[in-house]
Amino acid sequence: MHSWPNPEIPKLDIADTANTADTSDTSGVQAPELFLYDTADDAVKPVKRPDPGHEVGVYVCGITPYDSTHLGHAATYLTFDLINRYLIATGSPVHYVQNITDVDDPLFERAERDGVDWRELGTSQINLFRSDMEALEVIPPRDYIGAMESIDEVVAMVERLLEVGAAYQLDDEYPDIYADHTFTSQFGYESRYDESTMDELFAERGGDPDRPGKRHPLDALLWRAHREGEPAWEAPFGAGRPGWHIECSAIATNRLGASFAIQGGGSDLRFPHHEYSAAHAEAAHNTPRMAEHYVHAGMIGLDGVKMSKSLGNLVFVSKLTAQGHDPSAIRLGVFASHYRGDRDWSDEVLATAEQRLSTWREALRRAEESALNGWTAPTAEEVRDVIQDITARIAQDLDTPGALAAMDQFAQRLLARADEEAQDGRSLAASDIKVETTAETTAATTAAQKVRSALYALLGVRV
Repeated sequence: MHSWPNPEIPKLDIADTANTADTSDTSGVQAPELFLYDTADDAVKPVKRPDPGHEVGVYVCGITPYDSTHLGHAATYLTFDLINRYLIATGSPVHYVQNITDVDDPLFERAERDGVDWRELGTSQINLFRSDMEALEVIPPRDYIGAMESIDEVVAMVERLLEVGAAYQLDDEYPDIYADHTFTSQFGYESRYDESTMDELFAERGGDPDRPGKRHPLDALLWRAHREGEPAWEAPFGAGRPGWHIECSAIATNRLGASFAIQGGGSDLRFPHHEYSAAHAEAAHNTPRMAEHYVHAGMIGLDGVKMSKSLGNLVFVSKLTAQGHDPSAIRLGVFASHYRGDRDWSDEVLATAEQRLSTWREALRRAEESALNGWTAPTAEEVRDVIQDITARIAQDLDTPGALAAMDQFAQRLLARADEEAQDGRSLAASDIKVETTAETTAATTAAQKVRSALYALLGVRV
């Protein structure tokens, strides 16, 4: 399945002494190591730089395509866009994989409710998601894989789990296959929830604890045997369709290996989805840990109330852009709060983001015109310092509020300086303005462009 166009991410002006033989060059911005909070270890840890010739493996769970992309979805994918941008801009190649759960009960239920074919509904919503991600300039996954595309991979992994004794098949009218969640001794390490919490969330989030014949209520469905009216694919153990979690286990490990750097998604996927997708992969590959980092983005609310389809209070990306809101402002609105916390969206948040974007653009415009107006241009040191500050804040567990504050301070200094010098009469008379390019105008333009480039590379914001 194709994704969407890949925006070109500029490299930062960096002298990275960790990756260069010449450690004496400190003229550029130093690239700090990226640190991210890992849910499993309950700690902020460094993301290991890949060895030469290798890549940072990133897997993010994709949409179930039965509704338009709302801001809660977008905030999750913008979080991992920050990670991908930071790694790419600082010289670490990334292999980014994302799935689409295009075979699942919510899709079937919505299609039946609306009287449409579930395949057509899925295709239409996937297309809308692509257009939203393109509008927001999110880096696309290299591998964008639907569940229907990965049936053979899922079947192979289910066979492997049956072979090693990590799964079992029920003996009744519908011979479903379940994972024995006790097979791996480390089960539960990813979410760190106690069994009572697991029981509650498993029942709330797609589990079937009361299914007769299961060995344990927490055993998760791997393969749903064919029922009348449901889609099914042939398999050695009987026709059916994949369970939710096994799909991600197969897609991720078949492209990134048995163990990779980052498994990500919204905080609602912490359990059961990420716990089980890791457990299935670990049992199939006999590895102690699927991902080095399990990274989760918080939920988004609207005016203090959690966004949900049932409440009808969703804010859709497509509607915001259709209303003329700048995608860069939408990004800034999301980044105004830290990704790990549950955040709130409102008209005020968007208005503040639009004002911030306008201020940044005005500051850099004035910086470019400084030589023509006789004002003091930003120095190379000032530019280096602000880029270094923004970079360092993103490197510390994606501290976007801190990064935005650093740019705010820089922009305010530029504007205050220009205003002060204009009031002091330092502007040149119109007859004295030289139209031709001078060393001063070139330097001022270069300074502004370096800041613009860094903001786009790290934040995806066009200033």
